[in-house]
Amino acid sequence: MTDPLYRDPTAPVPARVRDLLARMTLTEKVGQVNQRMYGWHAYERTPSGYRLTEAFRTEVATFDGMGALYGLQRADPWSGVTAETGIGAADGARVSDTVQRHVVENTRLGIPVLMVEEMPHGHQALDGTLLPVNLAVGATWNPELYEEAVASAAAELRARGGHVALVSALDVVRDPRWGRAEECFGEDPYLAARFTEALVRGAQGAPGEQIAPDRAAVVLKHFAGQGATVGGRNSAATELGIRELHEIHLEAALAGVRAGAAGVMAAYNEFDGLPCAANRELLTGILREKWGFTGVVMADGLALDRLVRLAGDPAVAAATALSAGCDLSLWDACYPRLAEAVDRGLVEERALDAAVGRVLALKFRLGLFEESYTGERPAPAGLRELSQRLARESVTLLTHDGNTLPLSGRARIAVLGPNADSVPQQLGDYTAPQRPGSGLSLLAGLRAAAPSGTEITYARGCDLVGADRSALPEAVALAAEADVAILVLGGSSARAAETHFDTNGAAQVTGDLVDMTCGEGVDLAELTLPQSQSALLYAITATGVPVVVVLIQGRSHALPDLTGRAAAVLGVWYPGPWGGQAVAEVLLGAAEPTGRLPVSVPRSAAQLPVFYNGKDHGYRGYVDQPATARHPFGHGLSYTTVEYGAPCLTRPAATIAEFAEVDGAGGAPPLVCSVEVRNTGTRPVRETVQLYVRRVLGGTSWPRVRELRGFHHTELAPGETAEVFFTIDARTLVSVSRSGEHEVEPGEFAIETGPSSAHIQSAGLTVHASR
Repeated sequence: MTDPLYRDPTAPVPARVRDLLARMTLTEKVGQVNQRMYGWHAYERTPSGYRLTEAFRTEVATFDGMGALYGLQRADPWSGVTAETGIGAADGARVSDTVQRHVVENTRLGIPVLMVEEMPHGHQALDGTLLPVNLAVGATWNPELYEEAVASAAAELRARGGHVALVSALDVVRDPRWGRAEECFGEDPYLAARFTEALVRGAQGAPGEQIAPDRAAVVLKHFAGQGATVGGRNSAATELGIRELHEIHLEAALAGVRAGAAGVMAAYNEFDGLPCAANRELLTGILREKWGFTGVVMADGLALDRLVRLAGDPAVAAATALSAGCDLSLWDACYPRLAEAVDRGLVEERALDAAVGRVLALKFRLGLFEESYTGERPAPAGLRELSQRLARESVTLLTHDGNTLPLSGRARIAVLGPNADSVPQQLGDYTAPQRPGSGLSLLAGLRAAAPSGTEITYARGCDLVGADRSALPEAVALAAEADVAILVLGGSSARAAETHFDTNGAAQVTGDLVDMTCGEGVDLAELTLPQSQSALLYAITATGVPVVVVLIQGRSHALPDLTGRAAAVLGVWYPGPWGGQAVAEVLLGAAEPTGRLPVSVPRSAAQLPVFYNGKDHGYRGYVDQPATARHPFGHGLSYTTVEYGAPCLTRPAATIAEFAEVDGAGGAPPLVCSVEVRNTGTRPVRETVQLYVRRVLGGTSWPRVRELRGFHHTELAPGETAEVFFTIDARTLVSVSRSGEHEVEPGEFAIETGPSSAHIQSAGLTVHASR
């Protein structure tokens, strides 16, 4: 008997999809677009191993199949899965194969199920190797290193039986009060786009029909505009016009789509008053018709159930989302009603076929019909080292007196503060329980790396939150006896409090937050350091001992002016398990500080927004404080000094015709900008040279102050000079026209280079409409 066409691995994917679709019942089709079961409800851990639950068997039988299973191996306070009840690395592939075998062998067509896993900064499962959070990744300004790390993380996920990785990438943090700021690559769309490209390439490999067995399909979260939340309130309203949406919040998504992303996740927020999961203009008009996206659109958790308030009943809500372009549900009660929606004439079956076809196509691309089971695969090597490299490159030196760091010749070091000796407080949100003894705190990292004979003392000094000052005297006494004090402050996203899924699908933290000050569901109204930390900061800096402040955090806290009080300030976004060692290496001079700010650091919450690329209306500031950031986007110092020359253009004018290719395809660039940089100090440096563009005159919209459009790293030995070159092509000068298209418009531009968004020199460029 000849196998059906959909079983033929040599047949094109579209032909296989058509053949399989033609064989499916309406019930089976509905099953393929459903992902309503929590994966941790599919199994039970027993003294002898793992067994499938009756709930899982019933779910498969209900639809004679299962489209996707979310979070089989997820472990955290949300799921309630612990090291005692969850699936460890040694059992991951076997349990995944048991689930898959039941689906394949107990359904009529034997369609494999997609195993969907969270991979926000490494696989969110027991024994999953953690990376630094996205904000730390953004601070490296090194997409190539991130791509390498993601490739290894995806291989780890596949080796444990996962197929699809959900990764935050598309949110651009515009308000640091938002608890999910740590999940963003930064405040800038260009920077976010470069890291999103790297993420897709790393997870999936080069664009193509097939996704290799050691790669994972990636679903990019969240589409679109979630970072524009009003007041920093999670899952709340956004106020976006079409231009702001395109200029700021769609750039990373467009880059991910062009890189070949297998999927995107429709966000909770609304655009123009309509939730993203029901927004046809967004999901079909922009994503599919304008950009040509052919992958899967997944709803965020319970997002479709929110539509019932608009639609009136679950079947109408399901029909609305399907018609808008949403293919795959997540946890909701609406998509199971799609057969009813078809029968009632609320949506045509061909719309369902299109969604099912995209889900099936992803399964074919992953090779699941040929190799349904994972079996035994070696875990990738080197991911821990890549995690540590990312952590090391993310450390950002914000201020320095030029003498205190690196810590050479310091015989007595006092390490103080609530984040000094806590690995959980440097991991970030969306983190599985860690095995005892894994990772190194900053205190442990310093003790391990400090030269022999160095005396390192420690006192916590205060709690992370609250106003208790009872531990201050011990910390002050240790500081007074030391040659230097390392004061480790900041925040924590370590979930000790009970967490539930709210009615909007987002995290809802209940009970005492204890030491949690950041993460999903933990938004802040104030950005100053908590009372106890502020008291410790002023008490230690008042001792007269040189103080190095290290901020381990998941958002930009508003900082006071520490000039004359702190000898140095380092920004460290949650750097992962081995972040303590990475920061210690920078403090001791074994590594140079190379991080650059991916976000602006405010002076206070009252001055928000403070992102660098606001509209250029010439505002001069408040009466009581400046409107500028405490530390600007792109800022970061080193242990040496670097001088910049003025940028030079190959010529000062060009025509629109020379920038015809907005995507930069083919031909030599119309212009080149060069800038000379020189290491004037005594230590080597990796300098991040930044290119900005500012529209001075012309265009169809009000211009932004400046916009990042390029960056290069250059290694300089002491005294060495290098010339850095940037191509000035259509992608450098492009803007969003009134029609919503990316175009180069005539006018006058300033081409700017420098070490940050606030310290630049410029060269003028005129772009003429014609010769």
